[in-house]
Amino acid sequence: MLEKWIEVLRDYKWFIVAGVGLSVILAIVFVLGQTGQTEEATSLTDLATSSEQAVERSMDSQLMENLVVDIKGAVKKPGIYHLPAGSRIHDAVEAAGGLTEAADSKSVNLAQKLSDEGVVYVATKEEAVSIIPSVSSAPASGDKGETIGLVNVNTATEVELQTISGIGAKRAADIIAYRESKGRFQSVDDLKNVPGIGSKSLENIRPYVTVD
Repeated sequence: MLEKWIEVLRDYKWFIVAGVGLSVILAIVFVLGQTGQTEEATSLTDLATSSEQAVERSMDSQLMENLVVDIKGAVKKPGIYHLPAGSRIHDAVEAAGGLTEAADSKSVNLAQKLSDEGVVYVATKEEAVSIIPSVSSAPASGDKGETIGLVNVNTATEVELQTISGIGAKRAADIIAYRESKGRFQSVDDLKNVPGIGSKSLENIRPYVTVD
């Protein structure tokens, strides 16, 4: 019986070898195909992750480069606006639809740069708010030595205080509350005693204020 099987194997050995070889080749092709699909899926996943990260970085960068400004007063469309870094009050006014007929263009310095979280208030002609000088300009003096064009923190209303870049409604209210409870400011440096006004904030508003 064994001799019969040996004879059969001898007669069909090439068919057997060919079948085994074909099976091996098919197995190799299958394994390579699965590996290729896995690598392709991994590549697609990595690409999607990279794209999401790039979009997030772009959005974060855009947010960092934008200023958020509250535009109030005599403009056609008051509200909160997002403007590019480096924008000036003129850009903010234009974003808000421009000045109304009742607006006093002399109440704001249109060339002044905006600061993030700042307030732009455009007064009406009836309010007669003092003109705010630019940072680079020296305060003008009248015949009696009085400072002209600056906001007097000892007499200014809340609205007038908000015309100062960096002073919003809350900070203006804090200044008035401090003034009413502690008395007149003896010097501009006394503003550091107001909650929320530190050394850096004081230096930013110093060119626009006076205690005279």
